[in-house]
Amino acid sequence: MQIPAGAAGFLAANGWAGAAVTPLAGDASFRRYFRVVDGTRRAILMDAPPPHEDPRPFLTVAAWLMDRGFEAPLILGAAADEGLVLLEDFGDARMREAVDAAPADGLRHYEAAVDLLVALARHPAGPFSPYDQSALQREAALLVDWYCPAVGLDVDVEGYRAAWEAVLGHALTDAPVTVLRDFHAENLMLVGEEQRLGLLDFQDALAGHPAYDLVSLLQDARREVDPSVEAAMLARYRAATGAGDDFMRAYHVLGCQRNAKIVGIFTRLWRRDGKDRYPALCPRVWAYLERDLSQPVLEPVAAWFDANIPPERRGDPKVIAGE
Repeated sequence: MQIPAGAAGFLAANGWAGAAVTPLAGDASFRRYFRVVDGTRRAILMDAPPPHEDPRPFLTVAAWLMDRGFEAPLILGAAADEGLVLLEDFGDARMREAVDAAPADGLRHYEAAVDLLVALARHPAGPFSPYDQSALQREAALLVDWYCPAVGLDVDVEGYRAAWEAVLGHALTDAPVTVLRDFHAENLMLVGEEQRLGLLDFQDALAGHPAYDLVSLLQDARREVDPSVEAAMLARYRAATGAGDDFMRAYHVLGCQRNAKIVGIFTRLWRRDGKDRYPALCPRVWAYLERDLSQPVLEPVAAWFDANIPPERRGDPKVIAGE
């Protein structure tokens, strides 16, 4: 990756003149990241280039989280109009690799992540847009907009929307919390000797149901979460919060909605953006989706899937399309 235009001047203005800048792995968006090293000092440069990206939501959510004691990266400098932000460097230790390397020991990281969500749910939602029925419908539609055409299916789009209309009421709440929306093992950093959980990729935060981030963690599109771990962590969350059957119905509805959305997004990343690695993640997401569809609360949506997407058309869209 090329260093963004204006980065040298931006770094100099923030006290990092002459620092070495090296690229880091990117994500599914237009954002790019670079490590900045000056002697013993290290920082992260985020390049969120306009008009595709706007770093202001990230800055707003980071401030909200830090004000409440959560481990968001300290902002060392920002030029929002240029899309440049200098961040505290949380290092390279991610929860993903720690859990993969030592699954038995990794359970404590899942417990810490669940406890963080319990703490987050104690705070009323921040000043963020509502994660309402319209937003949930729009996201669920990504499956019929991108996945179904990619695998050669002509489906009942109006029936799809109607099926979701019948169940999404379970996913709404009168007491919204801040929903980070990409709360999973690859976005949780292990910071310091205490391995505190550092938060990343929260710029799309909304005000919604607390079950959403728990689904994001326990039905992780990028790594397999054993059903026994999911069950244990759900029990831990419910014991700490008193969440009852209504919460579990919301959990499964949001799991189904999120997984349908992700199948659509991963297909779009392949078809539109040329990112070929994402279709191979879809079989795992389909497995989560089908687990959620088996729940009674999702009967209308499950009936739509049974009528419109045959089992052999559920999987890696690139493989199914013969590409």
